[in-house]
Order: sequence, then C-alpha cells, then structure tokens
Amino acid sequence: QVQLVESGGGSVQAGGSLRLSCAASINTLSNYSMGWFRQAPGKEREGVAGIDSNGSIRYADSVKGRFTISKDNAKNTLYLQMNSLKPEDTAMYYCAARPGRIPGWILRSSWVYNYWGQGTQVTVSS
Repeated sequence: QVQLVESGGGSVQAGGSLRLSCAASINTLSNYSMGWFRQAPGKEREGVAGIDSNGSIRYADSVKGRFTISKDNAKNTLYLQMNSLKPEDTAMYYCAARPGRIPGWILRSSWVYNYWGQGTQVTVSS
C-alpha cells in the first residue's frame, strides 16, 4: 500500500515562498510519475505540476515561472517550491502518484493517479 504524506504548508504573505514536501512509501520512486494538485473551497481540483517517471515536467500556466516541481528518488520525496505566491494560490495542496510513465498531455489530470496524500493547506494573504 502506497502512502503519501505532504508537509510544508502554512500561511504566508503575498510575494513569499513555501516548499511543500511529499514523503512517499515507495521503494523505487524513479518508477513513478507524480503530481501536485490543489483545491480551493468551491472550486475543482487543479493539476499544478506533474513529473513523469522519465523526469519530464508539466506546469499549469498559472504557476509557470513561479513554482518548481522536483523529485528526490534517493529520499523518496517529491517537492514543490513555490515562489512569488499570490492570494489566488490559497488552497489545499495534494500530492499524487502512479507507477509508470504518464503522457505529458494528461500528466496534470487527477483521474490518472492511483495514490493520494491527505493534503497540506497553503494560505496566502494580501
């Protein structure tokens, strides 16, 4: 059973930074594609960034140039570095995983992923 545990959320002022982590109970993280998603109250879940098992990356247009996804296979951890945060980035952030490679065009689609964490809250004040 794969378990994903997010951490690193919190409250920050606009323009600030946070780094989210997702610790995965996966022996060979390099064989998995992973993603970060977010959901604000009353809104649909949005794919923020994804990284496939080959290391290819996709970002939502709303976070390009501000967020960076990375994966440390040795530490079994996925990261999301978030800079220049905006109030509209406020949401619950989730990490997700799926074994194997996911094509780029659906890398940020929630229905593709098998495993999900419980989420970590990010609040950005103006």
